[in-house]
Amino acid sequence: MKTTALCVLACVLSIVAQAQQPEQKNDTIIVELAKTSRVIFTIRDRSDIQQLKHYNFNQLFHDVLTKLEANDTSALVRNDTVKSTDSEEVYWTRKGDGRYDEDGNPRDGGTYSDGETYNDGEHEHVDIHIDMHGRRWGRTWQSTNFDIGINNYIANGSFSDASNEKYGVRPWGSWYVGVWSTQRSRMARNFFLEWALGLSWYNFKFQDDDVLITETDQGVTFTAADIPDANYKKSKLSASYVMASLIPMFDFDDNDQRRRVWEGGSAFRIGIGPYIGYRIGSHSKLVYSVDGDREKEKERNNFYLNNLRYGARLQLGFHSTDLFFNYDINKLFTDRKGPDLNAFSFGVIF
Repeated sequence: MKTTALCVLACVLSIVAQAQQPEQKNDTIIVELAKTSRVIFTIRDRSDIQQLKHYNFNQLFHDVLTKLEANDTSALVRNDTVKSTDSEEVYWTRKGDGRYDEDGNPRDGGTYSDGETYNDGEHEHVDIHIDMHGRRWGRTWQSTNFDIGINNYIANGSFSDASNEKYGVRPWGSWYVGVWSTQRSRMARNFFLEWALGLSWYNFKFQDDDVLITETDQGVTFTAADIPDANYKKSKLSASYVMASLIPMFDFDDNDQRRRVWEGGSAFRIGIGPYIGYRIGSHSKLVYSVDGDREKEKERNNFYLNNLRYGARLQLGFHSTDLFFNYDINKLFTDRKGPDLNAFSFGVIF
């Protein structure tokens, strides 16, 4: 008996609470499209109007039209690929089979906006509804990005080739490559956090093609190879790292996702933040030919490279082009086991 009374009391309190809540007024906008289709916007909070300006309607209509072409009659479709707010509802309805309305009553036909008459039995009436409420901050978008550029290093505040050392790097051919799984979280209107995990590769192509890298107990040495009758082609040092980065970004584009190269756009974006990497592999390669036969010596070793690399990353974007600049704060080689070099890289983000 007490349980029943409590249930009744709870129901009464719930009804009273609902009655005391102010009535929420919705703004509804109907946009007629083509001859028999329309878009209905139901806006519960007028502050959403500013958020609608950033909505990816191209992707929304692409998904809806794809479902229509596939004759998919799902009554409710949550569109997770559009990613506009935490609480948007996107759905479309098909009104009967063209001959009858939702209540089963025969249609009587009508008139198009240009005055042409039609029989409703020959057409299908499609309504697309977009219900927007809540805020768009906090949503996260994932993308796969590629860094392609060149790398070098600085020795005692100057480029290594200025001192004519054997470890001097040839700029063209010293490629830097990175692949990232990037998550982009909106924190404010034009402020984002880009946090990413990935892999990167340093390829230091030496200025001299005959450089031989040797690891000894005292450290790593760079000397000229001495192979009889050899015609040297290439010498390089490569290292690969697993990476993580966190880049605060200011983006003044009206788009939640960073624009790709072919999408256009005219806004400026900039960000700088830290990264850290752990070395997972390294090797040297010496390529030469003897009597026309191509030879290759490849040695996998750590060469006293630091296992950790960390530094600062700058990203700049304008229109649809994004650039990066990485600078390693720590030394490339272990202290007193190799030259004091700070590596850096720069290039384009795809």
